[in-house]
Amino acid sequence: MVKWGLVLAAVLMPLTAHAQTPAPSDAVVYIIAPRDGQRVKSPFTVQFGLRGMGVTRAGETTANMGHHHLLVDVDEPINPREPLPTNRKHLHFGAGQTETQLDLPPGKHTLQLVLGDAEHRPFNPILASTKTSVTVIDPNAPKPVRKKKRQRVRQPRG
Repeated sequence: MVKWGLVLAAVLMPLTAHAQTPAPSDAVVYIIAPRDGQRVKSPFTVQFGLRGMGVTRAGETTANMGHHHLLVDVDEPINPREPLPTNRKHLHFGAGQTETQLDLPPGKHTLQLVLGDAEHRPFNPILASTKTSVTVIDPNAPKPVRKKKRQRVRQPRG
């Protein structure tokens, strides 16, 4: 009997180990800065916002706590059952950071925050910000020429 209990525990353990961590229904993650549509010069600061939960380091299993992940130019949907990947498009802030400096090439980019649990998995429900679009300005590009307003010269009456 004990033998079957151990077998059953061994079979069920992987199922519970991969379950999503629950998040409060009122929790919200968002990008404070830059604003959507903003033009920026690289490097620029990205500030992370979180309401309804707390920020901690990766590996910490305290309830209602997580750490930020910043997705840069990611179009693929978030897999709720897998840890967020680590690469140049998926930046992890496992020390509990709430802002970072990004150095991106000139052009249009999207930024999105996702809150991860102790194992870098998305919470349930997934806590992800709306995507923020930014345009990084080329520092070597010529400045746009502004047309000067023509001043009207008034002729004296008389």
